Amino acid sequence: MKNMQRREFLKLMGLAGVVFSSGLPGLRDAQAAASREFYFVQMTDTHYGFGKKKFNPDPEAGLVRAINEVNGLSYRPDFIVFTGDLTHTTDDPKLRRQRMAEFRNIVSHLDVETIHFMPGEHDASLDAGKAYREFFGELYYAFEHKGIQFIALDNVSDPRGILGSGQLQWLRRILGGVDTDKPVVVLAHRPLFDLYPEWGWSTGDGAKAIAMLKRFRHVTVFYGHIHQEHHYHTGHIAHHSSRSLIFPLPAPGSVAVKKPLAWDPARPFHGLGLRSVELGGRHTTEIDEISLYKG
Repeated sequence: MKNMQRREFLKLMGLAGVVFSSGLPGLRDAQAAASREFYFVQMTDTHYGFGKKKFNPDPEAGLVRAINEVNGLSYRPDFIVFTGDLTHTTDDPKLRRQRMAEFRNIVSHLDVETIHFMPGEHDASLDAGKAYREFFGELYYAFEHKGIQFIALDNVSDPRGILGSGQLQWLRRILGGVDTDKPVVVLAHRPLFDLYPEWGWSTGDGAKAIAMLKRFRHVTVFYGHIHQEHHYHTGHIAHHSSRSLIFPLPAPGSVAVKKPLAWDPARPFHGLGLRSVELGGRHTTEIDEISLYKG
């Protein structure tokens, strides 16, 4: 599937959004000989079990709509990653597990072979990720796909919103075995940089992780948590947040109190979405922001 064909398809479906370089400028040169083009999809902040219909009259509809969009794409993603807050927080351990089981069942309808899950603070901060691990596996991990090193970090299971010394030591070991010319993609829930710490939009020791990553020539970070599209650079490292599937949040520091933006019945699903990322081969690395709003 050529890029133009894919973008034309998205436009016909009313899904086309911003298309731009993802921050892996050397990827084409590094991987051109192998011609390893592939796609993955990022979804985030579904908050399954969210019951405050003032902010969304049908809280599960965004997730179902997103699944249908992915299954209807003209290309099949190699994998999907959910970057946290799969479920909405609850103090009831039984209800927490029920929500996780129901969420897992719903996303099993995605027409992909592989789904990578990551926790958000709503999934893991109340029990250090115990229930999450029962349903979705490890809180942080690494994997390689078609010549690219992926690293999924956990900056939520500690209620202080940090990675912690143990995970930072693990990250150092993982990166120690990776060539500095190899493209690295980092997945996280919270931003690793200080976007707006007053709202919890940061990682307390994220600067330590960024410092480890700076020696690599090609690094991109994809994250969630802030329920909106946002793009930022720390040096040559690009950071991209994705829209949520439940409700949008205001721009960093734009209001005195952070709370979900009101649902607009005239523009249902406005501000909600997911993204497709194209990596590898001789093609330019691109991000397609896919809106759930059809207006």
